Amino acid sequence: MKLNEMALSLKPLAALLPWRSTAPHADELYGAIVAQARLPVFYQGFGVPDTLEGRFVALSLHLFAVLHRLKQEPGAEASRLAQALTDRFTADMETVLRELGVSDMAIPKRMRKLAAAGGAQVQEFEEALPKGEATLANVIASVLPGQEGAAKAASERLAPYLLGVVRHLEAEPIQDLYAGILSFPEIRSENRGTIL
Repeated sequence: MKLNEMALSLKPLAALLPWRSTAPHADELYGAIVAQARLPVFYQGFGVPDTLEGRFVALSLHLFAVLHRLKQEPGAEASRLAQALTDRFTADMETVLRELGVSDMAIPKRMRKLAAAGGAQVQEFEEALPKGEATLANVIASVLPGQEGAAKAASERLAPYLLGVVRHLEAEPIQDLYAGILSFPEIRSENRGTIL
């Protein structure tokens, strides 16, 4: 048995996990995205509702910033990594639904709905980005759950933060992302409004 065949036989589920084989560092990147999106400051300071829907938006914002950076790079490696992150996001959403007790029969329908919502959000962020902070804030407000006034206030904090993340990632070497290294800019007080 060859070495690579032996390695595969020790990981029988590897064939079912395409992001592992085509983009070996997607797990590290996705873990960093999730960790950033879970920071309490987004829920206690920025005003994102600490609900499943609010956390979904926070995660989508950070995933968008990384996908936007990868989109700027030519070549197959960036495309593979972007696809692997998207696949990882989809698998994560399925796990969350199962943990919430959604039945196996209902999972496919809920997954289609979540995938459509996530894809639509990322596309809306992409289209709003070149139009400036006010347009981006309006788009973020439109996807945040909760009352309109609270969503607008949160979006006015999130928009400059997201623009800062995008600029930060544009300045980072693409090789860092390929190696699974992802850093986010420090969250400064002007991004948090006067809550904290």
